[in-house]
Amino acid sequence: MDNNRLNLSQLKLGKKLPAWTLESIFDDAIPNVKQFEGKPLLILFFSLGCPGCLGRALPYANRVVVENGDKINLLGIHTNFEGIDIRYDKFEAAKEEFHIRFPFFKDKNFDTTFLNYGAGGTPHWILVDENGLVEYSIFGSDPNNALLRLDLKMSELLNNNT
Repeated sequence: MDNNRLNLSQLKLGKKLPAWTLESIFDDAIPNVKQFEGKPLLILFFSLGCPGCLGRALPYANRVVVENGDKINLLGIHTNFEGIDIRYDKFEAAKEEFHIRFPFFKDKNFDTTFLNYGAGGTPHWILVDENGLVEYSIFGSDPNNALLRLDLKMSELLNNNT
């Protein structure tokens, strides 16, 4: 499966989150899906070349981290379906400029996990429950659409866990 970049439609609502294929940016150990079981996980697919990611998705993700503390995990996956390699210094500068408060990794071969999870573009969000089951998947960063829907789904999920 590691060499298969186009094993599309692996992501199924109500089913276990499939394994991802990530690469480290900052020499952090790459987590596996099972490490996040026990509390909900929000995954953000983003790109440094995406205005909606930089202007709305990253600030929203940071807000989720600040407002929810340790009630939810958040993981960023930098994907680049244009196939442009981003240098380490760009990631380092973005981490500081956008005050990124969550771990993030590069998608293997630029977009393997993005494609395998059937993401619709960037930003794309996937919400997983505490048992590792996929609850929700949505593309976008419009505060009156995707982010509002995501807020509602997260609220439902977090309120069911308390």
